[in-house]
Amino acid sequence: MKFIDRKVTMMDYNILGKTGIKVSKLCFGALTIGPLQANLPMDEGARVIIEAIDRGVNFIDTAQLYRTYPYIKKALSCKRKEDIVIATKSYAYSSTTADESFKEALQELDRDYIDIFLLHEQESEYTLRGHYEALEYFIKMKEKGLIRAVGISTHTVEAVKAAAKMEEVDVIHPLINKNGLGIMDGTVNEMIDAIKEAKLNNKGIYGMKPLGGGNLLNSIDECFDFVLNLPFLDSIAVGMQRVEEVEANVLRFEGEQIPEKLLSQLSTKNRKLHIDFWCKGCGKCIKACKSKALKLENNKLVVDRQKCILCGYCSGYCAEFCIKVV
Repeated sequence: MKFIDRKVTMMDYNILGKTGIKVSKLCFGALTIGPLQANLPMDEGARVIIEAIDRGVNFIDTAQLYRTYPYIKKALSCKRKEDIVIATKSYAYSSTTADESFKEALQELDRDYIDIFLLHEQESEYTLRGHYEALEYFIKMKEKGLIRAVGISTHTVEAVKAAAKMEEVDVIHPLINKNGLGIMDGTVNEMIDAIKEAKLNNKGIYGMKPLGGGNLLNSIDECFDFVLNLPFLDSIAVGMQRVEEVEANVLRFEGEQIPEKLLSQLSTKNRKLHIDFWCKGCGKCIKACKSKALKLENNKLVVDRQKCILCGYCSGYCAEFCIKVV
């Protein structure tokens, strides 16, 4: 396997395992443009995607949960959509829920097929068994030529190990960053070992959360150097919500220096601590916050913007990975 040369001057493309699907090293993570995070106006969100495509990104990651299909559809209405690879995900657990999520994706993306369909956030061999009926449905759609590859996304080492052994699984989308932030059941080294095993079993691998959900933005270059020097990652999904972020990240992935003017534009972004709706109100992050910026209201986490210093340390205490800097 080739080790990443950080001096390359053009976008790398890799084949996802045994799928034959060619994807750009940089994958556009569509979560951040949608209603769960930045909630960009439709035209603005589509413009960010188009900027990525124009700069050589041919791979988009989304999910039923993200509600970003309309942004992607609008962006691809201006481009040759057959040239773009789309991976989506759902929490389907039965043939019925799988059928619903599959048909929703086809309709809202205005596509005749889905490139990659993943079971969303699998945790272990047991959750894979519990969702196996949905996986079987996606496999049947693959046999009909309506899906090109199937697999899982996960924040756990255990699920990567389990999926690595499953012949049915083509693609694994694991969480990986230099601090191991968000890995639910192990260390970053344990995750690396599990991904290596999966790669040896010819699985397509594209990583997620290289910046720890925005919580590692104070070490952004080190974060990208870390994932780009993992030779078993075919692609890396990065959330982007501005054209300036797209430009900067493409330059990083191409090994180019980012102009000072662009860095200055990026530094003007007003960021905030974002709490996703699945927060369980466990309160562990509150105890960890030295700035006393967090509290519970109606069993949900609330941020005092005046006190929050955007250190992101609280996210390390969230087992559900629902705290992000956006």
